[in-house]
Amino acid sequence: MYQELGIRESTVSLVKECEKELKDKFLEIDERCEKNSLKVLSSFHKFQVSEAHFNATTGYGYNDLGRDTIENIFADVFGCEDAIVRSQFISGSHALTVCFFGILRPGDTLLSICGKPYDTMDEVIGIVDNPSSLMSFGVRYDQIDLVNNDFDYEKIENYLKNNKVKLIEIQRSKGYSTRASLTIDKVKKVISFIKNIDKDVIIMVDNCYCEFVSDYEPVAIGADVMVGSLIKNLGGGIAPNGAYIAGRHDLIELCAERLTLPGEGREVGPSLGINKQILQGLFFAPSVVASALKTAILASKVLEKLGYSVDPKWNDERADIVQNIAFGNPELLIEFTRGIQKASPIDSNAVVEPSDMPGYLDQVIMAAGAFTQGSSIELSCDGPIRPPYIAYMQGGLTYDYGKIGLMKAVDSIIKE
Repeated sequence: MYQELGIRESTVSLVKECEKELKDKFLEIDERCEKNSLKVLSSFHKFQVSEAHFNATTGYGYNDLGRDTIENIFADVFGCEDAIVRSQFISGSHALTVCFFGILRPGDTLLSICGKPYDTMDEVIGIVDNPSSLMSFGVRYDQIDLVNNDFDYEKIENYLKNNKVKLIEIQRSKGYSTRASLTIDKVKKVISFIKNIDKDVIIMVDNCYCEFVSDYEPVAIGADVMVGSLIKNLGGGIAPNGAYIAGRHDLIELCAERLTLPGEGREVGPSLGINKQILQGLFFAPSVVASALKTAILASKVLEKLGYSVDPKWNDERADIVQNIAFGNPELLIEFTRGIQKASPIDSNAVVEPSDMPGYLDQVIMAAGAFTQGSSIELSCDGPIRPPYIAYMQGGLTYDYGKIGLMKAVDSIIKE
């Protein structure tokens, strides 16, 4: 069967040997999956989900029972006051943009304490000039870089004591940078530190790729608001689009009025038949995230054995589902990504090429043979064509499909 997919026996043996060495690590993931599954099921029962919640609304979307129940469930699962969960969010980046523009006003300061945010935020903030950016509306931006993959507490303290900051942004996942992703314990520590200096500053966490990787989420340990995408972890590979913003009720109301319009806010927004998929996706999400984590850990173990630099290493504490593999040259990055595409259920015959993409300064190669376009919780791999030529691999709807995809990609670079 492996040979039919063009995978050599030696590659299968290597991957299965590594798999045996990871049994204890996989058991930890299964235990966390069970905890998060209990949390989700308990919330479904608490809000008495029924078939009536699957009904669609159109037009303005007034009185959408399913939509409102979904938002109650998300807030409950996260352990926060409120949430807005909508298909009208195009992406996680869109939800982040709505959050920024909903909370910030001209003259306010936005401070990132983990360096420059993800590339798609460059024009939103104004790091790359855009007449519709936050900076064009008079919002000031500044950033403090990480030090040794942790927050620079001294600089943060000095900055907050000498400047009035409205919103602090923390991006947990690494994006296309080479830094480590930020664990929930690191985020908890810095939130406590900041609140002791300025209790009024709003802390917003970009939680994309991180949901259900840990036992709890940032809003449960002090963050004021957090943002994520439904075509990543929480959609479970079933939600076809959408994103969420969760946290303090007053902040969610501001964001809702920026997503739609002042005076109507969250009262409008038709579900258009997506309620069932969002609920079912959340129901599957703990298991799907567990599969993605196992796939990432296996990839880390295998690629390290082959001599490549990986981050995180297989036994590191995980903050998200993303696995970095530094290839050191563009040809290997391209071949590995093509291997993932060849193992995909959709468009497996496509030969992916580096190309220009909206929001990115470098050409990007992307394997995304997914049921939902751009879905990062399905097995995917991408990376900018720039040194040190890192593949950012994530996802895997099931561990078995993730493992097969890894074998195909590994086989591609061994042949190369």
